[in-house]
Amino acid sequence: MAKRALITGITGQDGSYLAELLLSEGYQVFGVVRRSSSQHFERIGHIQDQLTLLSGDLMDEVSLINVLRECRPQEVYNLAAQSFVQTSWLQPVLTGETTALGVTRMLDAIRTVDPSIRFYQASSSEMFGRVKSVPQNEETDFYPRSPYGVAKVYGHWITVNYRESYQLHASSGILFNHESPRRGLEFVTRKVTHGVARIQAGLDTQLRLGNLDAQRDWGYAADYVKAMYLMLQRDEPTDYVIATGISHSVRELCEVAFGAAGLHWEDHVVLDPAFLRPAEVDHLIGDAAKAQQELGWRCEVDFYGLIEMMVAADIAALTT
Repeated sequence: MAKRALITGITGQDGSYLAELLLSEGYQVFGVVRRSSSQHFERIGHIQDQLTLLSGDLMDEVSLINVLRECRPQEVYNLAAQSFVQTSWLQPVLTGETTALGVTRMLDAIRTVDPSIRFYQASSSEMFGRVKSVPQNEETDFYPRSPYGVAKVYGHWITVNYRESYQLHASSGILFNHESPRRGLEFVTRKVTHGVARIQAGLDTQLRLGNLDAQRDWGYAADYVKAMYLMLQRDEPTDYVIATGISHSVRELCEVAFGAAGLHWEDHVVLDPAFLRPAEVDHLIGDAAKAQQELGWRCEVDFYGLIEMMVAADIAALTT
């Protein structure tokens, strides 16, 4: 019989790519969605007929228990969260409820229903914050610089705690920034590539941004979900940094994106203090040596190919 996997956050960027991957591996794929007046399924619309979507909420442990009992998965991938860093300052309590305590509710639901379920937790490079060393690996201390980062640290450590206390097969992927044409418009990479497409089309003349000197280790989301899958195929659970090992500034992001459309970024980018974070993280760059050695994982799309892909997709979307 086909293996069964449950994905929270299946309608998001990572959830859609992971669902595609698991389907290609022969899995029966279930997704958790919240009941709401408006559902956004555009990222999974092309595969929705191959998925089973179930109603559940990380704020409600009983609903998670019911979902697990209904679909009886062998693997659970917890990707759902309030995942926009800027919003976490405006909604810090909600961020904590979903991004931190939501992990506990899911782990406890697994412990209650079937402790043999293998669990993946989406941790984040934002946990490193004010970095203690460069690059960052699995041994680097955490120093989060946002409510989102703080919540992710809680989610990470409660996963470790349940693994050690209840012998759950629970692993965390400390993923550095990973992007794609499916990224939300609120994230800086997609904001830039979408802005470039609109400027090229004559719909806008300016793109307003914050700190151009901020540096991130950006990779391709479809590459990163492969690491999630590989973690749950190992006999022993543990945690892995997933990253390219190369960082780029927002300024370089602008150079590459505008250049891909034949434009000069200096002619269009305007610095706007409204987009500055209250507390900026330092130099985030990941060391994925452990994942490369133990999982055989590699990123296949580099930064330049990623940004050019995203610009092309945004231009195509405006012309179709």
